[in-house]
Amino acid sequence: MQGIAVTLLAQDKDRLAVLQSRLESTQMGRNVFSHAGLPSGPTDPILRQIQDVRAEVVLVDLDGENTKLAVRAIELIHNNTEGIVIFAIGPMIDPAVIVSAMRAGAREYLERNVPTESMVEALTRFSASRAKSRATSGRARVFTVTNAKGGAGATTIAVNTAIALEEMHGRVLLVDFANLGHVALHLNARPAFGIVDALQNLHRLDTSLLQGLLTSCKGGLQVLAGPQEPYTGAPTAGELSRLFDLLVSQFRYVIVDCSDRIDQTARMLSDLSNTVLLVAQTDVVSLWSAGRMRAFFEEGGGRDRVRLVLNRYKKIPGFGDEDVETATNCKLLWKVPNNFQSISPAIDKGVPVAFQEHIDVARSYRGLAGLLAEASASTEGSMDLLYQRNKSDAKQKAGGSLIISPLRAGQ
Repeated sequence: MQGIAVTLLAQDKDRLAVLQSRLESTQMGRNVFSHAGLPSGPTDPILRQIQDVRAEVVLVDLDGENTKLAVRAIELIHNNTEGIVIFAIGPMIDPAVIVSAMRAGAREYLERNVPTESMVEALTRFSASRAKSRATSGRARVFTVTNAKGGAGATTIAVNTAIALEEMHGRVLLVDFANLGHVALHLNARPAFGIVDALQNLHRLDTSLLQGLLTSCKGGLQVLAGPQEPYTGAPTAGELSRLFDLLVSQFRYVIVDCSDRIDQTARMLSDLSNTVLLVAQTDVVSLWSAGRMRAFFEEGGGRDRVRLVLNRYKKIPGFGDEDVETATNCKLLWKVPNNFQSISPAIDKGVPVAFQEHIDVARSYRGLAGLLAEASASTEGSMDLLYQRNKSDAKQKAGGSLIISPLRAGQ
């Protein structure tokens, strides 16, 4: 069973039972060790046991009548273990106790009668932090592809970029998170299972079951297919974190097609991703929408992770790359040339153009894949992705610039 490995420490068995019940209700953590009693010194066997069970989080209960003992235990765990995060759970009535626990090494301080939602939020923060650190330690990089507006081409870009990454590096998973999955059609695949099955079986999802839910496609690409009928289910933050904990441990790159979603699921997928590729075109409505979508994905995240991909690109005289970035408030990453004559029949036949080396748009997809693969991770978990602008683009500023105003956008 997947989930965050949690150790529970309290001064009596009754409190252990309460903590165990609340941990189980989150459906995010699994109890790997419980102990009625706290470590009293650096050689205490409890500390060795915490390390032996490979705990990721230790929940330390602070008894309201003897908080000093618990604070001392937090300090011992913090100083004598590695790679373990400590959550203190105690009364909120004394600020000095809270400060002491945090100074001793606790990352979170939760109310002693913490509701399930508060513990879920704390575990979600831990899971997101862990995903960021893993991005720099060989775990899969996650790229979410979404549309600035309907029909911009996010699914086509997700499919072809995933194929190019698989061809160059291998171990690529393409996940279709659309409300109605189209990835399988692009690949002429007939999946028996998919993302809905994975979410419905999270309580027993492991490597073996995951492999049974995937669809193998030409070139070795693995696909976790989207729903074949409209699906309105909304996974929780905990469920998505558990799913992606498993996915990033099995693959080198995870490409998520989120093309038709503008909801909380899309925002959570963005938070779990190293980079969000926002697909737009160079028309007024698309660029106007891109600016709003960029704000939607960045809201509250504090990470510069959204990058603009211009699809079906046609150069507009007097309107260069810097104008695009100004209009959308989003950094431009890549431009995919317009080649409707090749793309349209490729989609109809289920044979993506990325398999055709001689086509310009196929070379563009391979270039985008190469850029994603070569990017380095920042300390926040996002990718250091910058577009190398052509010198000619910088020089060509003659003529009037296209201004994205409410009037021009039909508002």
